Amino acid sequence: MSYPSQLPIVDLSAADRGPQARRLLHAQLHSAAHDVGFFQLVGHGVTEAEKQALTSAMRAFFELPEAERLALDTTYSPHFRGYTRIGDERTGGARDWRDQLDIGAERPAHVPAAGEPAYWWLQGPNQWPESLPELRLAALNWIERLSGVAERLLHELLASIGARTDYYDADFGAHAHPHLKLVRYPGSSGEGDDQGVGAHKDYGFLTLLLQDDVGGLQVQREDGLFHDVPPLPGAFVVNLGELLEVATNGYLVATNHRVVSPPGATKRFSVPFFYNPRLDARIAPLEFPYAAAAPGVTADPANPLFAEYGFNELKGKLRAHPLAAARHHADLLVNDGQPAMSVMSE
Repeated sequence: MSYPSQLPIVDLSAADRGPQARRLLHAQLHSAAHDVGFFQLVGHGVTEAEKQALTSAMRAFFELPEAERLALDTTYSPHFRGYTRIGDERTGGARDWRDQLDIGAERPAHVPAAGEPAYWWLQGPNQWPESLPELRLAALNWIERLSGVAERLLHELLASIGARTDYYDADFGAHAHPHLKLVRYPGSSGEGDDQGVGAHKDYGFLTLLLQDDVGGLQVQREDGLFHDVPPLPGAFVVNLGELLEVATNGYLVATNHRVVSPPGATKRFSVPFFYNPRLDARIAPLEFPYAAAAPGVTADPANPLFAEYGFNELKGKLRAHPLAAARHHADLLVNDGQPAMSVMSE
């Protein structure tokens, strides 16, 4: 089976062009989300000027002296915010050959009180470089801007499968838990550092990825192979997270994807934005007309999913950032450094 066009292209602006155009949008969204779990999103309304403000600040960050970046090291944050140097993040237990800055909603720290879930550690302030104030402005503006795009997209996606568009609104709102990464892939020396980021599924609702023109993103398709996703100018690559797959009992699919390091000294920059609900949101099964056709979700005993969103993200952070986890949350780990499932009880 060949995939000449790689991913479906969905034009979100069709929602504003009358009933016929919106019906076509819904047919495209339904097919993309049910069959592939990935698509290219155009017509989203985000301008080139908005993108440039963020990407310019991002590139300026990675050009800062290493000492300035390391002053924001994730190991200084019990909330897993800040800079992760090359090789310090893990996917599937293996090193990811990239460095990045992790940013979330700017909120005061919530240290869990006795009896409160440990996932409240994930709420807290970001770490910012003092010499680059424009980065803070650009990143927080991006989180707000893309939260609006993702909310609109989720509404149209739910409508496309006959569900109430506001079904999950109460799980987001003012206390949603968005997550932004500014990522640089430094290239590959050919000595085992070709895993830009290992194969994985995202664990939230929706991911909107802004990638440059270098390429490297690959999506696993029905043939079991990983296929390149060529950059499409002006588009976001969108994929569904595991919570939507679980909520629809497998009718909507979360798909494995990875990034292969660019060759030689070529650098790749990307900006994934994760549209996630409140940490304490309990994601109810979706009521929709196609539920009877849902194939079910394949359970992975090594990667259990929880209805309460915060436990999923906490589990992911503890695994992906072993140095920060060991420094701040040793009580949440077992002897092999993996999350203790006993602290994930609901």
